[in-house]
Amino acid sequence: MTMVTVAATQMACSWNRDENIARAEKLVRDAAGQGAQIILIQELFEYPYFCIDQSPEHFALAQEVDNSPLIQHFQALARELQVVLPLSFFERAGNAYYNSLVVIDADGAVLDLYRKTHIPNGPGYQEKQFFTPGDTGFKVWQTRYAKIGVGICWDQWFPETARSLALMGAELIFFPTAIGSEPQDPTINSQPHWTRTQQGHAAANLVPVIASNRIGTEQSKYEDALETTFYGSSFIADQFGELVQQADKTSECVLVHSFDLAEIAKTRASWGLFRDRRPAMYQTLLTSDGKQHGGR
Repeated sequence: MTMVTVAATQMACSWNRDENIARAEKLVRDAAGQGAQIILIQELFEYPYFCIDQSPEHFALAQEVDNSPLIQHFQALARELQVVLPLSFFERAGNAYYNSLVVIDADGAVLDLYRKTHIPNGPGYQEKQFFTPGDTGFKVWQTRYAKIGVGICWDQWFPETARSLALMGAELIFFPTAIGSEPQDPTINSQPHWTRTQQGHAAANLVPVIASNRIGTEQSKYEDALETTFYGSSFIADQFGELVQQADKTSECVLVHSFDLAEIAKTRASWGLFRDRRPAMYQTLLTSDGKQHGGR
């Protein structure tokens, strides 16, 4: 298939799980009604972004992949609508907990599991309290409509993520996200930086990037003084990094755009960016401090 239509969505979340799932389903149905074949829902949409605090009660929200009611619900929806759904969820695996996603294909089949590689930690984004760093490595999935790569939120700040997914053959890159205000300094607005970083990933790899963020102000369930206002601004960037669709900071919405993957592939090949790479020259990228220590 050459032409593929994608959608980014954004919505607010509450502690009413059923309402969150119903709202997400409505957005998927709206996107499918506009012709979208691959539809992105934001990160950890089943509940508010609970990592705003370190309360251990949140561990009870985690689900195992094989018996997750959330995954099963959206498998049925994907099968009904014949759409692909990268689905973010809080995973429990034995005594480990992960920020994870599965890709559900258009027949409702779960293709594979990805666990978030980069785990942030800071005021209002205290993910190291809850998530073990992912052990799956980056993933791409051959879906009915396209070969896609998906990272999760903090992954989107690292050029290594997008380059890895592109090298693995991703024709489209998706990032479910939860980002907004900084509780320690309300004057910080990272939204323009957030957007431009991902536009750069698209341009550097000549691969469209689709990002879905949440909206609304969420307060900690256990610490009244903590709250985050998420800035939405979900977007679709084309293979040159140009924003072809972007939402505002406050509205629930669906963004839809179509791409000709065959034409993009021709453009990517013509630029020679992957032909001219020199992997043997990039050993510095395998270090933490920028120095090669000869095995010491």
